[in-house]
Amino acid sequence: MNEKKPSVLFVCIHNAGRSQMAAGFLRHLAADRIEVRSAGSIPAEQINPVAVEAMAEVGIDIAAGEPKVLTAAAVQDSDVVITMGCGDACPFFPGTRYEDWKLDDPAGQGIAAVRLIRDEIRIRVEELVGELLKPRGASG
Repeated sequence: MNEKKPSVLFVCIHNAGRSQMAAGFLRHLAADRIEVRSAGSIPAEQINPVAVEAMAEVGIDIAAGEPKVLTAAAVQDSDVVITMGCGDACPFFPGTRYEDWKLDDPAGQGIAAVRLIRDEIRIRVEELVGELLKPRGASG
């Protein structure tokens, strides 16, 4: 079995909160079965410390991540592109699957609000993993 590993790109404005949490969950849940990328249209200097704290509460360390700038190459190299509030900044390539997840921005919010965002992201990432890793020919 030599199938290409699916790849997912999470994009938000600053690549400091939502997209980093989503990438952390996907890496954790899919292990090495899905290639994971994240980027931002206007990357921040660092990952949101409250997002780091919220993820640490569920045993996922995203502290070492660094916000990255969104490039056309990253989009083109991804099978699935998931935007979180910056869809207009994302280049479009035919054949790529695009989704826009409507999620609150954790920037400037306290831990209680960020936990809610984190939990919503986890649910969506779990669904995505189920779709992308479903055996070929499986009905669903």
